[in-house]
Amino acid sequence: MSFSITVKQKLFDLSTPRVMGILNATPDSFYAGSRARTEKQIALRTNQIVEQGGTMIDVGAFSTRPGAEQVSQDEEMKRLRKTLAVVHREQPEAIVSVDTFRPEVAQMCVEEFGVDIINDVSDGGLTGIANVPLEPEPGELPQIFHTVARLGVPYILMSVQPTLRDVLLGFARKVSQLRTLGVKDIILDPGFGFGKTVEDNYLLLNEMEKMQVLDLPTLVGVSRKSMIYKTVGGNADTALNGTTVLHTIALMKGANILRVHDVKEAVEVIALYSRTMSATTP
Repeated sequence: MSFSITVKQKLFDLSTPRVMGILNATPDSFYAGSRARTEKQIALRTNQIVEQGGTMIDVGAFSTRPGAEQVSQDEEMKRLRKTLAVVHREQPEAIVSVDTFRPEVAQMCVEEFGVDIINDVSDGGLTGIANVPLEPEPGELPQIFHTVARLGVPYILMSVQPTLRDVLLGFARKVSQLRTLGVKDIILDPGFGFGKTVEDNYLLLNEMEKMQVLDLPTLVGVSRKSMIYKTVGGNADTALNGTTVLHTIALMKGANILRVHDVKEAVEVIALYSRTMSATTP
């Protein structure tokens, strides 16, 4: 399916799948290759993502891995201010998303640094880091929904539900709430690795094309995750080949954006997939 979103006051075409490179301003994200703490490291990673063909940079300032240390809002903002200043200096035209579940952080990033997309891993306020409940009072909409609507930027809504049925039901309800508030550009992330067993992850991937019933673009984040090495062995450092295989399957199931650690390899996957899908008999 063909989609587009409005970014930097222009239509951004998703008819060809895109690569979102991960930049973690954290000391404890599960894959060291995406971590960038010093100004030099941030600049190198920012330029690497763009030079290797990434069209979006996803910046995170707290780790969402199981057992990760809680990060205060002030610390998250401090890390993001430092990182976003360098990203903007090095690649001012890059599309930048920020990975946060905190409305105040989202507001700061958009208003101070012109961040283009908010990537919310809390399932619209259902849960925060370390599964701290963030659900609003009955009858109220999540504060992050109000914030994104006011800011007028695209919003990535991720699910922590375990089954496709629950993922779809949750998305349908929350998309309706977002539309009511005037949010126009919504990207859906089924949330591989969040609230799901290994078996749940593979069942969801196998049925992911059914998400197209919601008529919204889909982001897939399986890069180097434990669902790979818990199946074939190894660890995050050895999971590149498995990542490439799952990226290929995700594209065949309708993924529009791949959120990745290894940008060059993901760009190659998309090129080969697109070449195959466009091939015709002379």
